[in-house]
Amino acid sequence: MPNPVVHFEVVSPDREAAQKFYSELFDWKLDTNNPDKYGMVDDEGHGIAGGIGGTPEGAPGHATFYVQVKNLQEALDKAESLGGKTVMPPMDIPDMVKMALFSDPDGNVIGLVEER
Repeated sequence: MPNPVVHFEVVSPDREAAQKFYSELFDWKLDTNNPDKYGMVDDEGHGIAGGIGGTPEGAPGHATFYVQVKNLQEALDKAESLGGKTVMPPMDIPDMVKMALFSDPDGNVIGLVEER
C-alpha cells in the first residue's frame, strides 16, 4: 500500500491520566523514559506504533494518525490543492522523525511523516 499509516497518537491536557486510561483499557505497555514523558506504546510486533502524550499549555486534546509520504511539502501542497490546510509546516525532530500536520476540508488534523 503506498503511503501507509505508520503512527498514531493521543494527546491530552492531562498526559498522565490519558496514559493511565489507555494503558489500563487496552493493556498497553508504555515507555515514558524520555524528557517529555511521551508514552510510546509497545506494539509487540502487531498493529501500528503509537504514543500518548501531553498537549501544550491550554491546548485541547486530540487523536491523530500519521501517514508516511516521500516528501512532506509535496503532500502538504497536494492537500491544499484538494481543500485542506497546512496546520504545521515540515519540522525535523532530530534522530526521530521529520513531520508535518494538515487539516482536511472538514477540519480533521492528519499527520505526515517523511520516509527516511
